[in-house]
Amino acid sequence: MVYLSLGTNLGDKQQNLLTAIEKIETQVGHVVAQSAFYATQPWGFESDNGFLNACLAVETRLMPRQLLRVTQRIERAMGRTKKSDGTYHDRIIDIDILLYDEIIVNQPDLKIPHPLMHQRLFVLQPLAEIAQNVMVPGSNISVGEMLKTLEAAS
Repeated sequence: MVYLSLGTNLGDKQQNLLTAIEKIETQVGHVVAQSAFYATQPWGFESDNGFLNACLAVETRLMPRQLLRVTQRIERAMGRTKKSDGTYHDRIIDIDILLYDEIIVNQPDLKIPHPLMHQRLFVLQPLAEIAQNVMVPGSNISVGEMLKTLEAAS
């Protein structure tokens, strides 16, 4: 089971998310759960364009590196030209791998669990909606507990 975060702040945002979900269903695996869509403000950069975010739970047979390649291919197919390089930009679609079973990956281009998810309400709110009791590998706390900690600090 893999948990993905989706975000978009350009064009028809709702349609961008629906298209990404459809592509994930056909190229990654069966979408078991989908959060509501959350309207959020940009995080880490200034933009006049607000975001629409969601999270998915997907059953997949892809290994983490294969999953990364497929999600990046979906982003490119939908028109994303720039991947974040330490600075953030407006984007038609962003697909992040948040959790993958109990796997921990720490490679330069792939980190699971996602290293910044504990700082991002726009990730934890939709993720908690579909995975509140899922334990975050390496942290000994659940997604729901992580969200409560972040909300208390905000």
